[in-house]
Amino acid sequence: MAARRAAGLLPLLLSSPSGARIPLRRALSLVPSLRSYRLLSHPARSFSTSPFSASASASNGAAAETERTRELHLYNTKSRKKEHFRPRAPDGEVGMYVCGVTPYDDSHIGHARAYVAFDVLYRYLRYLAYEVRYVRNFTDIDDKIIARANQLGEDPFSLSKRFSDDFLSDMANLQCLPPSVEPRVSDHIDQIINMIKQILDNNCAYVVGGDVYFSVDNFPEYGELSGRKLDDNRAGERVAVDERKRNPADFALWKAAKDGEPWWDSPWGPGRPGWHIECSAMSAHYLGLSFDIHGGGEDLIFPHHENEIAQSRAACCDSSINYWIHNGFVNVNSQKMSKSLGNFVTIRKVIEMYHPLALRMFLLGTHYRSPINYTIEQLNVASDRLYYTYQTLCDCEESCQQQQKNSGDSLPANTLNCIQKLHDEFETSMSDDLHTSVALAAISEPLKVMNDLLHTRKGKKQEKRLESLAALEEKIGVVLSVLGLLPSSYHEALQQLREKALRRASITEEHVLQKIEERTAARKAKQYEKSDEIRKELAAAGIALMDGPDGTTWRPSVPLSEEEGVAVKT
Repeated sequence: MAARRAAGLLPLLLSSPSGARIPLRRALSLVPSLRSYRLLSHPARSFSTSPFSASASASNGAAAETERTRELHLYNTKSRKKEHFRPRAPDGEVGMYVCGVTPYDDSHIGHARAYVAFDVLYRYLRYLAYEVRYVRNFTDIDDKIIARANQLGEDPFSLSKRFSDDFLSDMANLQCLPPSVEPRVSDHIDQIINMIKQILDNNCAYVVGGDVYFSVDNFPEYGELSGRKLDDNRAGERVAVDERKRNPADFALWKAAKDGEPWWDSPWGPGRPGWHIECSAMSAHYLGLSFDIHGGGEDLIFPHHENEIAQSRAACCDSSINYWIHNGFVNVNSQKMSKSLGNFVTIRKVIEMYHPLALRMFLLGTHYRSPINYTIEQLNVASDRLYYTYQTLCDCEESCQQQQKNSGDSLPANTLNCIQKLHDEFETSMSDDLHTSVALAAISEPLKVMNDLLHTRKGKKQEKRLESLAALEEKIGVVLSVLGLLPSSYHEALQQLREKALRRASITEEHVLQKIEERTAARKAKQYEKSDEIRKELAAAGIALMDGPDGTTWRPSVPLSEEEGVAVKT
């Protein structure tokens, strides 16, 4: 059983932001079922620290249900309340569809926010022993793509392919796991046409001069997701109002071909799909007409997701989706992010100066449904916190490798209690609608305990010190893995964080080392004022000097003026 579970974990544990694979030894070290500790304080209780439990299937469904000790609750936009997650097939596959990007430009931090949030949901469902079929699409033909391609003198499909590839690179850098399927609209025209035929047959659409429109008047439930009344609805976000419509709220299922635009043959003449129909057709194709979770940004509730419900139900009255989940908006310096305001921040722009996992850490610091305010100051805080976390875990790894562990598998009661507390807080917060900020906060105390064991005189004398360090590192690794923050190597991640800090400060490491030498010489000459000036100069640039018995080293930090500002705010 242990070996089977380990084999199931490896594909996830072996992923890394750079695309490199975690060494097998390190991946196996994160599977506690292969080297578990006896709980002295709770001998009768089962205790699992597995980052992802075995997949649920018809053959092992009962075992998976036993392992699934926490009840997951998710906020359902449709019911406007948190609900106990009960998949359609408890012993089978969870179906999850998340609306993907329209690739006509570089992806921005709003995209990062959405896909990190649903990546965490994907990971946590697997942690709870569910097998998940995760579908995320590309809208690779659309008005915006055509307009941008014309502007650049580029083929629309070439442009969308280029930006799709860039998006996938951004997601890999943010350590988002690849979905099970990533369909493109252009590959599913037949499915789209067949669904439009069904909607027409059911008298919920009409044809006008080669265009096909959905008739909202023939679908009485229209508006149930967004809570809008029909009189309040706008015609659509991506198309101009067409006077040929029977109702201004009617929306295009199929658009007649225009000169110079891509088109496909259809029963209504040459043309291409409308924006909304694609997701209804592709989700039905890969997950069936009824499935568990449909997700996306809050901006998609209306009209996109509202229209999806109408289309799917009009094509098949039995179509239903149990949970509609939406993430909140991203503001930049307390203003709505938009190109018109000049505050449009791309993922690529951020990770030029910051480690991608610092951006992920920042995003996870706010509950996924709440609006998040992007500022450089808060990104610096997240980067600093990430460095502290990885430094502690790296020190732990090195200490455990260099020294001999004692025999035996028991751990001190205080270590076991710390691990159990982290386990409970992590699962409680994540099972309560994915409160990632609480889960992140839960590792603070174990990290403090580890630093005491590593660096204080009292901690170094504790019985079973190395065993305690290894067990704490293992459990924190589990939490980081589920949050998508576990790097392939702590040492490499620290080096990357240092390189980004030097780039932000516009200095080289040689310059920092030279300043350290100048400061050391000033201290020896008792020129303490000059010594303090050098420290403050580097601190203002985000470089902190650390004095120790072996000399002075440096690490990235929140720039001094910003650190003072954050302290005032808190």
